[in-house]
Amino acid sequence: MILGLDISTSITGATILDKDGNIIYNEAWGLKKHKDIFEKAYQVRQKLLDICGKFHIKEIHIEKTLQTFRSGYSSAKTLSILSSFNGMVSWLCYDIFVLKPEYIAASSARKLCGIRVPRGQKAKSVVIQYILDNVPSVTIEYTKHGNVKAECYDKADSYIIAQSGYIKCQREKNDKS
Repeated sequence: MILGLDISTSITGATILDKDGNIIYNEAWGLKKHKDIFEKAYQVRQKLLDICGKFHIKEIHIEKTLQTFRSGYSSAKTLSILSSFNGMVSWLCYDIFVLKPEYIAASSARKLCGIRVPRGQKAKSVVIQYILDNVPSVTIEYTKHGNVKAECYDKADSYIIAQSGYIKCQREKNDKS
């Protein structure tokens, strides 16, 4: 089984795929109400322990944190906090599952899954449309105003990370045979 994580300090998405690539778990863990990254990490730890008790995870794939500044995106402080939190969760994964996580950039994961983001469009909305069109087992919910709920983006992104890990594994198996 493959665990895919889209790690964020506000909402962390988690998806588990079975050996055939089917979704057996897809959730968003809300972390906004917790004050600091240590409380947030503790909550993620509890979720990971729960997963460890229910599923036999063989691989963990995590979305790589942003490494560079882009105009209109996160500040240095935000990138630093996200990177620290990503490291904490990565360590928790290793400590709980005794597996070293593999990291993949969001753009690389989308490409592996066959998702192309046209120039001028936002990747998040393209991914949601891909999920709506191709992955009915990922539930997309809407606000009363008709907007996609924030946690659905994280669920969708964690699916893309898990699916890209699954695709890489299948390609490696085929290369060996």
